Amino acid sequence: MNIDTGKVARPLRWLIPGLGIKRWYALILVGLLLAGVGAVLFFNLLAYDWARAVGLDYAVPFGALSIALGFAAVIFGVRGVIKAIARTFLPAEEQRLVDVMISRRDAAVGVPCVVVGGGTGLGNLLRGLKQRTTNITAVATVSDEGGSSGRLREDMGVLPPGDLRSCLVALADSEPTMTRLFSHRFGQAAGPLSGHSFGNLFIAALTEITGDLEEAVVASSQIMAIRGRVLPPTLQNVTLCAKLRDGQSVRGELAVASAGGQEIERVYLDPPNPAAVPDVVEAIEQAQLVVLGPGSVFTSIVPNLLVPEVAAALVRTAAVRVLVCNVMTQPGETDSFGAVDHVEAIRRHVSERVFDYVLLNDTRPSAEVLARYEEEGAGFVAPAAQEIAKLGFIPVCRDLVSADSLARHDPEKLSDALLKIAAKHSGSFPI
Repeated sequence: MNIDTGKVARPLRWLIPGLGIKRWYALILVGLLLAGVGAVLFFNLLAYDWARAVGLDYAVPFGALSIALGFAAVIFGVRGVIKAIARTFLPAEEQRLVDVMISRRDAAVGVPCVVVGGGTGLGNLLRGLKQRTTNITAVATVSDEGGSSGRLREDMGVLPPGDLRSCLVALADSEPTMTRLFSHRFGQAAGPLSGHSFGNLFIAALTEITGDLEEAVVASSQIMAIRGRVLPPTLQNVTLCAKLRDGQSVRGELAVASAGGQEIERVYLDPPNPAAVPDVVEAIEQAQLVVLGPGSVFTSIVPNLLVPEVAAALVRTAAVRVLVCNVMTQPGETDSFGAVDHVEAIRRHVSERVFDYVLLNDTRPSAEVLARYEEEGAGFVAPAAQEIAKLGFIPVCRDLVSADSLARHDPEKLSDALLKIAAKHSGSFPI
């Protein structure tokens, strides 16, 4: 039987069939009744004569038993109501409700963080960080031109949403189905949609409806119930370019990514000096921890720093500023790069200091994993802590590598290391 819930008074909606709550309400009422009868028998001396008249010579023990049974029924009833509600909002594989509540409480008062970058490295960090704080602002570059994002940029004239979508998925707290939906990429059978990400199409559609990418991302954030927020560094349509050491110039993120890091003299945006999103500047100024990376140096991290107001905010913020060095080099972009090369690549694009610490992974992935990456042209980035210290930065070496079959940062290890740096920075304790 279908019930028009709109015509049911709000307090009575809890009694609508199918919610699995009515039985527990009934148990609570029975428990209260038993506890009431027991209290009368236990405490009311006038009831003793009545009890004896009907053959209950043991009113006091009967009353105590009735109170105990009543309270037990109330406890089990309340527990049943809570579990019925929890099943609605938590997937079957989720942890117990009390653990979720404790986690959310701790995260709600967590360290205000700003994470700047793009690509899979940024998403990987956010998955670990969101378990420890919900005060997260992810700033993701909008200079992508490849794949689904590039096609949407060319066909619709919207800013490429790919890195923003990856951050939304990483911070999502919604049902797993919603997360998989935003990550879904259409196959060859989809015709013109082939290769497109549903999340990219969704953000592009919202951008067209609202006329503003920032509003589209906010709406997507609400739908996906993310922990924190995601922002682009600028709302201007910019193209990433690079000047090479031989004097040539290349245009577009794909061309920059394949130019070879040692050949790149500097990268720049066209048009130059785009205006920053004000909320990004405010978030950096109010943060306690600012993280650059992990991610592609020239195509994910540096493009955010080429927005002058963003770079200026990073210079003047009182937050702890940490650069996360990549575990592996990126074929075509950072071939043969060591840790120092990653640091120097960022330094030559900003005139003032935008980070203080350099977080380095000091554990090599397994030989099998390394061999697979080396076949694709990627190499392990050795920590080089002493060389980093000579540049005037504070190196922090940790085991940060994931234990799975991929040579990447472990989200839990990485977020723990970053928060420990933030916690110990003000006291200048050894890390």
